[in-house]
Amino acid sequence: MTSPSASWRWLCAAVFTFLLVVSPLSLAAAQQPSAAQPNQASVQSAPQPHNLAPLWRDVRSGEPGITTVRGPETGVLVQSGGETWRELRNGPITYYGGLLLLVIPIAIALFHMVKGQLKLDSPPTGRVIVRFNNWERLVHWLTAISFVMLALTGLTMLLGKHLILPLVGHAVFAWLVAFSKNFHNFLGFLFIVSLALMLVTFLRDNVWDSCDAIWIRKAGGLIKREHVPSRRFNFGEKTWFWLGVFFLGLTVAISGLVLVFPNYFDMRSTLQLAHVVHLVTAILMFALSLGHIYMGTSGVEGAYQSMITGEVDEVWAQNHHELWLKEVNARSGGQITGGGVR
Repeated sequence: MTSPSASWRWLCAAVFTFLLVVSPLSLAAAQQPSAAQPNQASVQSAPQPHNLAPLWRDVRSGEPGITTVRGPETGVLVQSGGETWRELRNGPITYYGGLLLLVIPIAIALFHMVKGQLKLDSPPTGRVIVRFNNWERLVHWLTAISFVMLALTGLTMLLGKHLILPLVGHAVFAWLVAFSKNFHNFLGFLFIVSLALMLVTFLRDNVWDSCDAIWIRKAGGLIKREHVPSRRFNFGEKTWFWLGVFFLGLTVAISGLVLVFPNYFDMRSTLQLAHVVHLVTAILMFALSLGHIYMGTSGVEGAYQSMITGEVDEVWAQNHHELWLKEVNARSGGQITGGGVR
């Protein structure tokens, strides 16, 4: 009979022999990839069912797909130009446009502080001349009021989330933007009609004249406060007419019509381009109008009265539009009375 100590020694020897033989085999098997456990490279190269990056790369490539809807862009699921338009609208246009509309009023205020109002050379005589008749004033104010309202509603939609939203909150701002958009769209038609009437009404008095060269050379007399003769409109007013009203005004009107009637245009890129053009030209037109408004109000003594009553004093006409005054005197036989020349 075997003793307990001998049995214990045989058990330990058996366990030691098992570990010595089996452990190296296990390590070797673990180091070799099996069919059930693929290596790292095969895992990476295998298709990933939840990886949609390749799909969206194909979608954003612009290559047309297959659809039953007819149209030039119906096969394009994602139009990448929309992101470019969004970055332009929310980036450079908003930033530099807002900066321009901030700098211009500051520059005008500084100019007014340094130069002050352009005064008349002598006291008014009381003898007045009709500068604008009723029809001309009506066309001017229709265009001016509709343009200012369009500018305010347009700026609300462009800059409102930066300037108005923090003050009134999301609920009030949402109502304000919705109202601005609809009011802007409908008021645009009045602006277009009044703009066309203004172009026809004032066209003949805004053609180039030889006296405009003198006005350009002397900068309108604003710097040295000197007398510069001109006809009914000087070169500064003509510049506003052709650049501000004609070119920028018509561009704003045409691009606005494209945006109001999008169903007439098949390409989304057309609407995006129209929106960018509309924003840029509207901002430039509003910036130029600030100078026009300044010169027509506090910048020149007596200028605002001419568009309210339509009449100007003889001294005002002599100071600012001497050649026009001579034409009026020639037509009236040189008789200017307290009742005015009409």
